[in-house]
Amino acid sequence: MNSLEQAEDLKAFERRLTEYVSCLQPATGRWRMILIVVSVCTATGAWNWLIDPDTQKVSFFSSLWNHPFFTISCITLIALFFAGIHKRVVAPSIIAARCRTVLAEYNMSCDDTGKLILKPRPNNQ
Repeated sequence: MNSLEQAEDLKAFERRLTEYVSCLQPATGRWRMILIVVSVCTATGAWNWLIDPDTQKVSFFSSLWNHPFFTISCITLIALFFAGIHKRVVAPSIIAARCRTVLAEYNMSCDDTGKLILKPRPNNQ
């Protein structure tokens, strides 16, 4: 391949990578919002559960039954983590990190948006 074809291939790869990372952003934002809302609900429910004087007097399961908001939000939070929300929230970062690993062999890198970073060639002395 000549250098013009190589440059065009790099430009096409960069366009595709930035397109893919930017397409992940709206979904990532929604997953972050879901995680924040469920976390705040769980924290609020936990606070109400902990300050309730009856919590110490009844069994653990009875106290959970008496605080359905906390119980449901806690179960939802656990289910979201089992479903992989922690990976969906940071998906663009995972893609960029994996690309950096592959590109390092070619003396290149990329930023978090997918833009390629060409590094200077090392001096072989």
